[in-house]
Amino acid sequence: MKHDFIKNFGQRIAFDLMVSGVITLLAVCLVDGFLNFFCNGLMHMGYRSAWIGPGGLRPSIRMVILTVTALLIFCFTIYLLMRETLRYIGKILEKVKEIAAGDFDHPMEVKGNDEFSVMAENLNAMQRNIKEIMERERIAEHTKNDLVSSVAHDLRTPLTSIIGYLGWVRTRTDLDEETRNHYIDIAYQKSLRLEQLTNELFGFVKLEHKEMQLHLGKLDLVQLMEQMLDEMTPSFVKNELQVEFQHTENMIFLEADGELLARLFGNLLNNAVKYGKEGKQIRVSMEKEGEYVVTRVVNYGRIIPKQELEHIFRKFYRTEQSRSRDTGGTGLGLAIVQQIAELHHGQVYAKSDLQGTVFKVELPLQLTQQEGKKE
Repeated sequence: MKHDFIKNFGQRIAFDLMVSGVITLLAVCLVDGFLNFFCNGLMHMGYRSAWIGPGGLRPSIRMVILTVTALLIFCFTIYLLMRETLRYIGKILEKVKEIAAGDFDHPMEVKGNDEFSVMAENLNAMQRNIKEIMERERIAEHTKNDLVSSVAHDLRTPLTSIIGYLGWVRTRTDLDEETRNHYIDIAYQKSLRLEQLTNELFGFVKLEHKEMQLHLGKLDLVQLMEQMLDEMTPSFVKNELQVEFQHTENMIFLEADGELLARLFGNLLNNAVKYGKEGKQIRVSMEKEGEYVVTRVVNYGRIIPKQELEHIFRKFYRTEQSRSRDTGGTGLGLAIVQQIAELHHGQVYAKSDLQGTVFKVELPLQLTQQEGKKE
C-alpha cells in the first residue's frame, strides 16, 4: 500500500498504528455487540452458567474475551499493514548479502519514499560505484600490462640496433673510416629515437597522473604554428610533402602553456607526416569560432576505417597502418594530444574520409574564464 503523504518510516508506523487501533476498536465494538446479542438470547431461553448469570455475561469474562479479541485483531491488522515493508526490508538484507558475495550486476527495485527507499537507492549507488572502481582497476591493470609490453618492445628495437652496430664497429678492426662513421651515425640516430621514446613515455605518465602543471602565458598561436612548420621543413622536404597554412587572422592570441601546445601540434604534424606521405600534401588551417580557436591538421594519406577511428585517441592503440616498422611508435602520440587539449579545457576530434584525414583541435581563448565556468 502506497501513501504519498507518508515521508518517513516513523510516519508510516504512526499511520499503521492509528489504522490498526481504529480497526481494533470497531472490531471490539462488533464483538461486544455480538456477545450482548448472543448472551441475551441465551438468557431469554433460561440458560445459566458460570459465564452467564442473571445480569448477562459476567464482566470479567467479557473483559477477557474483548482483550484477547483486541490483541488478535490489532496484531493481525498491524502485520497486514506492515507486511510489504517487512518484505522490503528482507529484500534489502538479501541485497546486502549479494553485494557482499560479489554480485554487482542486479540493481534493487526502489519502492516508496521513506528511509528504506533511500537505503535501496544508496545500495544501488554503492553497487554501481564498486563496479566502476573494479572496472577502473581492471583497466588500470590492463593498461599497466600494455605499458610494460609496449615499453619493452619499443625500447628493445632501437636498443638492439644500437648494440648491434656498436658491437660490429668494436669487433671489426678492418673497417675503413667512412664505413665506421656510417655505422656510428646509424647508432647515434637510433639513440635519438630511443631518447624520443623515453621522453614520450615519461611525458605521458606525468599527464596521465595529473603531475604536469600548466605554465600559462599569452601567446600567438599563428606564430607558434609558423615556427613549428619552419622547424619541420626538413622532414617535409625529405618526404616530398607540400605544406599549406591558412589562417583568417595574422595573430590569434590565447592563454595557454606554449610548451605543451608545441608538443600537441608537433605530435599532430608528425602524425600527418608519417601517415600522409602518399597524399603528398598537408593542410593546416586556423580560425576563431566564438570563444575558441579551432585548428585543423589535414593529411591525404590512407583513410582510417571508422572502427579504428573510434579508438584512435586511446592510449597504446595503433591502427593497422601504424604497425609497420617505419611508422610504429608507442601508440601514445594522439593520447598525449587529447590529454593536453583537455588540460587546456579544450577538445580534439578526428575524421577520415575521401576528403582527407582531419584532426580538429578546439582551444579556449581565455583559460581562466573556462575554469570559472567549470567551478
